[in-house]
Amino acid sequence: MMRTNGTNGNTAATKKLSKHAPRKAGPGHDRDDELRGILEVLESVKRGDFTARADVTVGSVTTQRIAREVNELVDRLQSVGSEIIRVAREVGTDGKLGAQAEVRGVQGTWKDLTDNVNGLAANLTDQVRNIALVTTAVANGDLSQKITVEARGEILELKLTINRMVDQLRAFASEVTRVAREVGTEGKLGAVAEVQGVAGTWKDLTHHVNVLATNLTYQVRNLALVTTAVANGDLSQKITVEARGEILELK
Repeated sequence: MMRTNGTNGNTAATKKLSKHAPRKAGPGHDRDDELRGILEVLESVKRGDFTARADVTVGSVTTQRIAREVNELVDRLQSVGSEIIRVAREVGTDGKLGAQAEVRGVQGTWKDLTDNVNGLAANLTDQVRNIALVTTAVANGDLSQKITVEARGEILELKLTINRMVDQLRAFASEVTRVAREVGTEGKLGAVAEVQGVAGTWKDLTHHVNVLATNLTYQVRNLALVTTAVANGDLSQKITVEARGEILELK
């Protein structure tokens, strides 16, 4: 039986107040029911699913506050994760260099994570673009460019390898040009290309250029010896140098 304190007005007021006031946990109220939804959200997050949200309209004031905080946390995780995935896909898979993660309002570890991802993407962009600039220049015959971007680890090894390749190409091209000019244009026979540290194809190319220059030197000098002898009235001389093609016909 409800106690009225002798006044019907107080009884009516009490009923009206109790109808609209927040429900409070009583002896028979199950706290587990209030927290079960929040727990399910946290379990989803643990599995990497950021789509679940806690109901902020059920339970006590404290439970509702916890639900709101959990939802904000999930929102933040979803935003950070989404941006990192986007940047990784654009830069790492689609080859769209220059992408940056944009997550507003992040602090602490989330900001550090976002900054580190952006630093990684920016460094990779700078490195790849510098490498592309140099290799494109080499393909176009410009051997004056070298990779200058700061790098570490395997990217540094690639940088050093490409720069060394450019140095070898420049040295090889310079020597071949010099030999061709001296022997073919200036008539300075006996010139040979000298390229230090070359191996493989570069060594073979240098060798063949030198063989060409040496053979041409021997042939021209032998021709000159015989023609000079004939000019001096000495018909005892003959061209003896080994020759092929048109040089053989001339011989």
